[in-house]
Order: sequence, then structure tokens, then C-alpha cells
Amino acid sequence: MSVSPPHLTLRTLTRGDGLLGLRPRGPLGPRGEQVTVATLARRDADAEQVLLKRGLVALDPALLQWRGAPLALGGESLWTLPQEEFFGDFHADAVPELQALGWQVTTEPGFAHHSQFVSGWQLGLTEEAAEQAPKPSRRVEGLALERRTGAWLVSLGMEVDGKTLDLAPLIANLLRKDKRWLDAVVIAAIEDDAIVSLRAPGGRRYHAIAAPLKAIMLALLDLLKPAELEKGKPLKLNAWDADRIRCIEEESRGRWQIHGDAGLKALGRRLLAAGAPTSLPQPPGLGLALRPYQLHGLAWLQYLREQHLAGILADDMGLGKTAQALAHIWAEKQAGRLDRPALVIVPTSLLFNWQQEAARIAPGLLVKTWHGADRAAVDLAGADIVLSTYNLVWRDLRALSAQPWHLLILDEAQAVKNSHARAARALRRLDARHHLALTGTPLENHLGELWSLFDLLMPGFLGDARTFARHWRKPIEINRDGARGRLLAARVRPFILRRMKTEVATELPPLTELVKRVPLLGQQKQLYESVRVAADHMVRRILMRDGFSPTSLISVLDAMLKLRQVCCDPLLVKSLQVPPGVERAKLEWLREHLPDFVAQGRRLLVFSQFTEMLDLIAAELDRLGLKHLR
Repeated sequence: MSVSPPHLTLRTLTRGDGLLGLRPRGPLGPRGEQVTVATLARRDADAEQVLLKRGLVALDPALLQWRGAPLALGGESLWTLPQEEFFGDFHADAVPELQALGWQVTTEPGFAHHSQFVSGWQLGLTEEAAEQAPKPSRRVEGLALERRTGAWLVSLGMEVDGKTLDLAPLIANLLRKDKRWLDAVVIAAIEDDAIVSLRAPGGRRYHAIAAPLKAIMLALLDLLKPAELEKGKPLKLNAWDADRIRCIEEESRGRWQIHGDAGLKALGRRLLAAGAPTSLPQPPGLGLALRPYQLHGLAWLQYLREQHLAGILADDMGLGKTAQALAHIWAEKQAGRLDRPALVIVPTSLLFNWQQEAARIAPGLLVKTWHGADRAAVDLAGADIVLSTYNLVWRDLRALSAQPWHLLILDEAQAVKNSHARAARALRRLDARHHLALTGTPLENHLGELWSLFDLLMPGFLGDARTFARHWRKPIEINRDGARGRLLAARVRPFILRRMKTEVATELPPLTELVKRVPLLGQQKQLYESVRVAADHMVRRILMRDGFSPTSLISVLDAMLKLRQVCCDPLLVKSLQVPPGVERAKLEWLREHLPDFVAQGRRLLVFSQFTEMLDLIAAELDRLGLKHLR
């Protein structure tokens, strides 16, 4: 005789059924207007063990309190769960398991724990109250936002049956349970119309299509921390995050309703409407004809200023970053916006170069230099540009922070790659409307330096250092996560302009290399040979005694250094007695040819790995009457 499979019926009892509540007993707590029960059609010891393993508790019907006569529930065995909200998990997880075992499961009309579909999405923006917002370490102006305190609190909600529910704990659960949603590349690969199951605290399930969730996750992934979401801590956005709001609106195709404070939302839309920078003509009065790519760089700098954003001009060395920055300042003066000076911070070695370039490229700008022992006497009134150095910005912070600036430019900005250095801390305290960094160093070489620079230019744009290290730096630098690297590059790309010579300077001919071999002659050749023989004997003796040890390696390198120095100029070798009148082949070649090159109108760069060699060359140029910069 065949036995029919177990039959379980799920039903939610309410006031409409005459229910008053449930009296507590054992693991069952008191319940009021709603009690869900499960009934077995017939008693079955094996089936009851299955229910016990899935958390159900046998229910004495006498515990149910009724307004009148008890309702006939049918079946021979009555069960429930210790808490009413547990039925969400039971229906979503246990019922499919029971059905896979051959059980028949029926839900009566009115069952309160069916999974529901999300019908809408809400994102609320509320400006953080002044007493709650942390006091900024420096003033960040601009963004064209009223009542700006620097942060907006974000609330996430979803609409189900006309009610708005808090989405944050459901996202926290999703991030913990489904690791796909922790990886931006995997998120992007999820089909837009895929169904995602969201679990609320207590077990209630909600089904949603993936597209709106993908939009919010991709825009806010680095800010979504499950532990903080579960504790009810709000998300915070700052003004640099306006592009995130624009992306949510754009990627979700209007499924997210964004409401509340309009400032941040309006900024995101304004950036979208602004589009790419428009081309600019050659600024009149500039002492240099800008190349096409430099005009594009000027347009980009003007665009950043117009949108109240900061940026990094990271062109390859030799493409004229200084010229573009000076043209930008000149354009600001022509437009009447340079009502405050522009402060340019440079390494000490570049101070003279900036003075010379400013006089040549923008002679209409009044340049003053904050440097030297008598710098306190410098009157900054009326200056268009003030030049100073990284070493002085923290020493003279009181004087420099007392002056409001229109523009702060950091040349060779990798000098402040350490966010905790005194110069970096001092720069954060300066009052400037706009910020710009110049560097020829590839920023992707070290993500810690990238974060430090953006934290100085656009505080909060890449989050705090710990979050950035966890979400971006460690996966990219240690785990070699190329996909995440591309995502970070896409995030910072609007604020970095980097061009290589091969990309933009197409009018220049290909680089031609001519190697000129300068032979050693006379006493210099004899001197080289004597140094070589002595070094050979010394190195052989040390190697026989010590083998290839760190000590012997130092001796080998020292011997090679002396040979190189003799080739460059015998005077570089301090330990040698150089006879008078000894030949100096390289210096003599320069003495012979440099005057001709200069007479032809050429500009020359002379490099040496030995600074003392440059001293010798400079002295020779002075004797020849050739002007030079060092």
C-alpha cells in the first residue's frame, strides 16, 4: 500500500479570523494581531522530525486566543515558528527544500510572508547639519551650491505595495551573502533584467530586477560598508561626488527617484550638461603662440574653473605645463576674475625658471616672489602671481594663510605625495578658490601618491585613506586586479589631463640620436690607463680575499666610478694628482662646438650624471660669455 507524501499548509491568522493573539509558552513569545501556523494533514513522526530540524515548534491549539469560537484549522498536527518574522526565511528557503523532498506545500489566501516585488526606488539627499558636519581642515569654495556645509546624508529606500521601506539593511545582507556584489566588474556583467532576491531583517524577501541595484552599487560601492549599514549609519557624500548622482540617474534610466536637497543633484546635472571643454582661441597679449594641444589644455583648465573643480595637468615633460598654467592665469586676469593673486608653489630649484617663464610668456602679469631672508618685507598687494616654495609654505603658513588666493598651483606636485608631510598639511589650510597640480610623473605608478594628491585637491573624492587602500590600492597593487584598475582610472580620468609627446606633438620630427664618440688623448688617456690597471689589481686582490661579498661589490663599483670620472674630466677624481695641461676631451669638444650652435640660434640642454661636471661646464661657459641656466 503506497503512502501519500506529507502535506503542509501555511496560513496566517488575523483579527478577521477572530484571532486575538497567542499566549507565550516555552520558545514561543506573545503575538498580537497576526499568527502564522503550519498544519500537517496527518500525523507522521518522520515528517515532524523534518519540521523540527527546520526550526518549527509544535503548537498547542489552546495557546491561540479567539474572540469567539475557535476557527477550524484542519489537519492533525499544528506548528509555528518561534517568531512571526521567521516565516519569510522559511517560505523562501525551507519550502523549496521540502518540495524537493516530495512534500506538498500549500499556502492559504492571506498568507503574509510571500516574497514581494519592488515597484520603485528612492534616494534622498539631506544636507548634514552644521553641528554634525566635521569642520573642514581648509575652506573649499565654489561648487555653486547654497548653504554648503560639505556633506550630504543619503537615504536609500524601496517602494513595495505603496509603502517605502529602508533599503540599507537589505543591501548590507546582499553584500554579505552574495560576493558578486562586492566586485564592480562582476556587477557590470549581471544582466539588467535578472531577478535579485533581497532579504530584510527577520527574513521577509523582496524580488527586484537587477538594473536599479547595479546603478546604485556601481556608483556607491566604495562607500557601502555592511557593518555601518546594519547599524543604521547614513551614507555621506560630498560635493565632489556629484558625478555619482548623475551616474545613478543615467545608468538606471530614471528608475531611481532622487529627492531632497537639490544642490548636489543639480551639480551632477550641470556637469552632464556642460559636456566636454570647448576649444579656445589664442589669448591676446600672451607672449607665446600656444600649440593646438596647449590650447586644448588651456580650455580644460578653464572648464575646471568654470565647473568649480580641481585637476591635475600631467603632460609629458617638455610639453609646456608651465606655459599652459601661465596662460590660464592670464585668461583669468583678462576675464576680470583674478581679483586675488594666484599662489604658485614650486621646488626651490624651479623658482628662477618660473620667474623667467612668467616674464616671457605673460609679461602683463605682476609677479612677486615670496622667498629669501627678507621675504617678510614683500608687499603682496596688487600681485597677480606669488611664487613660493614647498619648504616655505609650512614655515610661513601664518602669513600665507592670511591672504585669500584665487588659484593655488602646485608644480612638481609629487613633492607632496606624503599626505602627512608638513607641506601637505599646510597647503590644506590655505584659502584658495581653485586648485591645480602640475606633474610629469605617471600617477598610476603609486596609488598611495594618487590618493594623497587628490585628497589635497579634492578632499573626500577618493574616500579616506583606509577605505581607498581596501577598495582600490590593495586589489590593484597587490592582487593585480586589472579590471578594478580600469574602474579607478575611469573615476579619476575627468580630473587628469595627460598627453605624451608622441600623441600631441605630431608637428615635431622624430627624435634623431647621433652618438658622438670623443676619444681620449695624450695625458688623459695615460691617466685612464693607470687608473684602470690600479683598479684591476685592487679588485682582483679583494675578490680573492673576500669573494663576491657586499664589501667586494662596493670596491668594484668604486673602481668603475673612478674610470667614468676620468672619462668625463680628470678633475672629477679627487684622489688623483692631475698634471697641469692634461687634456679634457669632453670639455674641449663643448668649448669648440657650443659657440657655433648658439650662433645658429639653437637652444641646448646639457646633461651630466655628475653635478661637479656641470660646475666645470658652467665655469667654461662663463669664460666663453655664453648665457646659461642651471
